[in-house]
Amino acid sequence: MPRRVTVVTAVHAPSARFLPDAYESLREQRLPDGWEWQWLVQEDGHSDGVRPYLPDDARLSFRQGRPGGPGVARTIALARADGAYVKVLDADDRLTPGALARDLAVLEADRTIGWTTSRTLDLLPDGSTAGFPGDPDEGPVERGAVLRHWKEHGFRAQVHPASLCVRRDLLTALGGWMALPASEDTGLLLALNAVSRGWFTGEAGLLYRKWEGQVTGHAAHTDPAERNARMAVAEARARALADLGWAFPAGDPRPAVSFT
Repeated sequence: MPRRVTVVTAVHAPSARFLPDAYESLREQRLPDGWEWQWLVQEDGHSDGVRPYLPDDARLSFRQGRPGGPGVARTIALARADGAYVKVLDADDRLTPGALARDLAVLEADRTIGWTTSRTLDLLPDGSTAGFPGDPDEGPVERGAVLRHWKEHGFRAQVHPASLCVRRDLLTALGGWMALPASEDTGLLLALNAVSRGWFTGEAGLLYRKWEGQVTGHAAHTDPAERNARMAVAEARARALADLGWAFPAGDPRPAVSFT
């Protein structure tokens, strides 16, 4: 029986028009022999604006639910996940060719790696792309390294959470994405790295679309009071996990990077 990677997409009506591009990038992925993908699309709310953009593909499962933000939508979608790994693909983003195969190669080769991320390029409205400054070297991201970098660089992680691929058992053990109005993916990334090693792939794996309606462009996203609260609770969660001494895999003797 084929092994499966679950691709999770949260969507709301304004971003639904980009779903065909996301699907095309997923359909073009070439997985190793014996592997297949399933696509879980979860609408954040109930509208008539999403279904028309969904393809007719048996590998797709679409549901709707009470609005609560992308973190809630992704987490509730996990009820339908049966893949060993969970890959994030936001509705307005695109995977690059080979992205899933590269994630699987890392996770299958090393049980001590709990999650992967990859180089991410901004996809601009004119179709051009632009890279992020300061990408790390390809290789492992040791426990605690993300929080330390995030604190030292103005709450900006060195790896992009939108490119995450993670072991499903580890993701569910941490409760999925954080219950925050934004930065829920960064909060998950910090928690993952508090308990497990990760991996950064230097080859671009995601095109991160920039467009006028995206949530991160709204004024509320940069409201100082809310932003400070989001950062505080995300940091507190990561520090508490580290202080409890839980590590993935169990008994991993590698010391964490100090982030004090």
